[in-house]
Amino acid sequence: MAVTAESALLEAVRAQPVPAHVAIIMDGNGRWATRRGLPRVAGHREGVKAARAIVRAADTLGLRYLTLYAFSTENWSRPSDEVDALMEIFVETIERELPDLAREGVRTRFIGRRDRANPTLRAKIERLEEGTARNERLQLWIAFDYGGRAEIVEATRRIVEEGLDPRDIDENAIGSRLYAPEMPEPDLLIRTSGELRVSNFLLWQLAYTELVFVDTLWPDFGERQLRQALVEYAGRRRRFGGR
Repeated sequence: MAVTAESALLEAVRAQPVPAHVAIIMDGNGRWATRRGLPRVAGHREGVKAARAIVRAADTLGLRYLTLYAFSTENWSRPSDEVDALMEIFVETIERELPDLAREGVRTRFIGRRDRANPTLRAKIERLEEGTARNERLQLWIAFDYGGRAEIVEATRRIVEEGLDPRDIDENAIGSRLYAPEMPEPDLLIRTSGELRVSNFLLWQLAYTELVFVDTLWPDFGERQLRQALVEYAGRRRRFGGR
């Protein structure tokens, strides 16, 4: 029965339009670890494994863009030992996990601030982006030191600095000055762990995005849960403000 159920779910996904761009708030690493009596960093390391599996699943299911919320501007306020561990995990992930995805044709780019990352991490981010720039199989965006409000503030600041005529300020003027104006707006946002909020993530880009919230903690989120979210998305009727 299990095999039949999995096959039926996969067929249901393939039978419906697949969103081009899925964004995920990967929430619940700390709670996953706490429930098992483990340090929070253990949850973050398990979260990396889940992310790798989801990237491969997204490619298999035909997604073109995947954006993962890895570290927010607010996360800097966490205990220093946890932040230090997270920075170490980011370096390890770029060194050990992402190169395999790059060889499989995944292009990786980062969205958010970089000035607060240490020089080693910043250099690795830049090398990874340069090394995967010609890959076209799946476009992976990683939101690092990212905040939606900060992004809009920065876009507004650029408009002022450039002396743009107020009459020329419209949605295109702001959108073209975001961190990654070439990134398409997400069709679907998934948040794990049961929390029902967007937590300052892609505030501008999520205007007409479909939202799916799941109770699963991120380290336990796998291809099956992704398929289920895609099936739920396929049952939605996107109106974009119309009827």
